[in-house]
Amino acid sequence: MDSAPPSYKGRRHPVEVIAHCVWLYFRFPLSFREVEELILGRGVLVSHETVHRWCARLGQAYAGALRRRQPRPGDERHLGEVFMKIDGEQRSTCGGPSTPTAMSLDFLVQSRRDTAAARHFFRRLLKKTHALPRVVVTDELRSYGAAHREVMPSVEHRSHKGLNNRAENSHQPTRRRERAMKGFRSTGGAQRFLAAFSGISPHYRSRHHLMTAPGYRAGMTLRFAIWGQATGAAGA
Repeated sequence: MDSAPPSYKGRRHPVEVIAHCVWLYFRFPLSFREVEELILGRGVLVSHETVHRWCARLGQAYAGALRRRQPRPGDERHLGEVFMKIDGEQRSTCGGPSTPTAMSLDFLVQSRRDTAAARHFFRRLLKKTHALPRVVVTDELRSYGAAHREVMPSVEHRSHKGLNNRAENSHQPTRRRERAMKGFRSTGGAQRFLAAFSGISPHYRSRHHLMTAPGYRAGMTLRFAIWGQATGAAGA
């Protein structure tokens, strides 16, 4: 497993500043200009264009490093769709977690909801996880059933709206972020953002209401330590 942080060769800002800006943007509903203002308040001069470049070039690398440090995904996949506005048009985005607290294994923005689109997503998911799940849970969209029979016929498929609340709930932060951003300008931009957002934001989301205050603080301290390792800021 390659766990080395990304290269910062040629960057004139410290690793800690770069990683902090990327964390602010993907963790909270902030614009690039708002991140610029927050960093300026700490005495660091960084333009919003630079923050944009850092997020575009390093966001997916950070998310991938965090995913590689996650426990092995469970054998149950909950997959669902969320509709997002991209360049003024509604597009379908597939994704979903394997456990209630896990980050989404993948996100795929597509213009269709047919069998070919579902088949593409299933094959992409298998390639990324390198393992067949025991159970796949989806909503009642028929194209999921057809794609399942083609790609993974030996895997149990459960199709019911009520069973897939886990996937639906995992999309809520994405919906809130889309509203804050007032949609996306392009399919490629949406795909790049979601690939990073689905790996970084859930890393800091814990089930706070089920934890004691000391337990929550200890858990968050560990998550920040993992972030430092993934970005290289811990050894800077």
